[in-house]
Amino acid sequence: MLEAAFWGFVGGFALLVGAVIGLKARLPQRVVGGVMAFGAGVLISAVAFDLVEEGFEKAGTGPVLGGLAAGALTFFLGDAIIDRRGGDQRKRSGGQQAAGASAAIVLGAVLDGIPESAAIGVSLLGGGTVSVAVVVAVFLSNVPESLSAAVGLRTAGHSARAILALWSVVAVVSAVAAALGYALLGDASAASVAVVQAFAAGAILTMLADTMMPEAFQDDGRLTGLLTSAGFVTAFLVSHL
Repeated sequence: MLEAAFWGFVGGFALLVGAVIGLKARLPQRVVGGVMAFGAGVLISAVAFDLVEEGFEKAGTGPVLGGLAAGALTFFLGDAIIDRRGGDQRKRSGGQQAAGASAAIVLGAVLDGIPESAAIGVSLLGGGTVSVAVVVAVFLSNVPESLSAAVGLRTAGHSARAILALWSVVAVVSAVAAALGYALLGDASAASVAVVQAFAAGAILTMLADTMMPEAFQDDGRLTGLLTSAGFVTAFLVSHL
């Protein structure tokens, strides 16, 4: 369980890395959008090959379809609640967070990070070694995610200390989520593990479509598709090396 927590924190630590880059580097929004597009492609690859495909091989179609639907619906409902409370602009880099509630922004960031971290914890089950592809995918996608949000939060008037505190909290929650994903499924059946993998996949896909990819396209325009494909190919190669 401690190993799962460690790898979950590694993925969550990328949020702090991205936030520091966003606060210090003052990157153009187009660059931020391009990095987000690349990160989205990385996560799509991890979802396809390290969560859905692996779950299907373990337990077949039923558990995977059920998990995908449940994960997508759960994220959709949670995101809708957070949006109504002022967290709908949490990943925007243009300062739209000014009108949002800080608590909702924090909860939204936690909601976004839990499925990814749980996937890391679940990847340790069975084989005893963490899925490098999943950790790399989460790390590479978290950097642009927090980078964009940090830029927007700073533009909206939040202090650097408050922004770093936000992502520190999410990093700790990521470690806890990874540990729980491992601990709660240590003796679970293959079907149960497959359901959780697919649940995480459904939540991640919904998060990408609802938050990361719209922001990437808004900032980077026509290059978004190419950069997303580049991220997908990169993660695919990592998962098969």
